[in-house]
Amino acid sequence: MSELGDNEEPQEEVERPSRSARKRNAEALQRLGERLLALKPQQLQRFDLPPHLLEAILETQRLRSRSASARARQYIGRLMRDIEPAPIERALALHAPDLEVRRAKVRGARVRGARARDAKMLR
Repeated sequence: MSELGDNEEPQEEVERPSRSARKRNAEALQRLGERLLALKPQQLQRFDLPPHLLEAILETQRLRSRSASARARQYIGRLMRDIEPAPIERALALHAPDLEVRRAKVRGARVRGARARDAKMLR
């Protein structure tokens, strides 16, 4: 006789995401948190962020140490796992559409500056 009673059905096993899928999701949430870090405090007020997440973002923006900032970004990623990211992504798309454009300009300026510096060194 089986361990299940007459009226009981075997429970379906819930398939957990793979370790790689969980890691990809965690990294995506951390990148979303980093996008929030690029916003000014006034812009962050537009988002309906939990108080502990908003506090962590504002504190991370004040950090100057590279290693402390890296740990804080990971912590923000951890906090992001407890909330639904879709509303934040939508709000970012609405309120900060030029954020990526500004980042690309800054990256381009850094590359041009580095190339100019390298050219001077070769002379």
